[in-house]
Amino acid sequence: MDSHFRGNDRNEFMRILLTNDDGIYAEGIYAAYKELSKIADVTVVAPEAEQSSVGHGITLFYPLFARKISPENHFDGYAISGKPADCVKFAAAVLFKGKKPDLVISGINFGGNDGASVFYSGTVAGAREGCLMGINSVAISLDCFDRPDFSHAAKFAAKIAKWVHKHGLPKGTFLNVNVPVGKPKAARFTRQGIEPIHGVFEKRHNPHNKPYYWMSAKMPAHQSDNNIDTYALKNKYITVTPIHSDLTDEAFLKAQEFSKIL
Repeated sequence: MDSHFRGNDRNEFMRILLTNDDGIYAEGIYAAYKELSKIADVTVVAPEAEQSSVGHGITLFYPLFARKISPENHFDGYAISGKPADCVKFAAAVLFKGKKPDLVISGINFGGNDGASVFYSGTVAGAREGCLMGINSVAISLDCFDRPDFSHAAKFAAKIAKWVHKHGLPKGTFLNVNVPVGKPKAARFTRQGIEPIHGVFEKRHNPHNKPYYWMSAKMPAHQSDNNIDTYALKNKYITVTPIHSDLTDEAFLKAQEFSKIL
């Protein structure tokens, strides 16, 4: 295998670190655990409370508390008083004692994380943190906000985990997976959509007639380009988008015009 990829051809029982941003009590993380525990030794380390849309924040100016719990006896895990990136850092340093797990899975998120959402998502940040630490990592989300059925997403999580463990990923790359509602047509590799999620601010008034604003999102217009995650997802495909953690614009960096600035 090309040394550029971090794979593992051995048929050994892999070790998976499972985290999320919906919190350790979320239905999605239990659905993922049920399927992943059939193929791996799974350690669950997740925020003690919901941390949606926190991005790639970490906790520096407050203590982190960790407690071992068994949510409804579904699994034994660690609840962390921090963000998804904190969970991955804590697990790697304290629980794994510097011996990296084979794979980080972040999810299953309740709600899609396609397109520009990757910049805000705590779910994606959990996988990105694993990637930055040199661990093969996957974020997985279900594009649903009402009465979720995580079964297809959980089965695909196990499938992609086995694939990544066998084949590996390029250094600095992790996978962002989004699963549509209902039975998917198929899975396909896609590009990340770059259209911004436009902020929509609804003006309201509290009981004292003081105005406040509630921000929601206007999603990009529907298109038929199934090579882009947002549109393929709406067209009922599971989207698998390789995301690079190095955001450097190499073309700009190499442009001759750039050197003339200095």
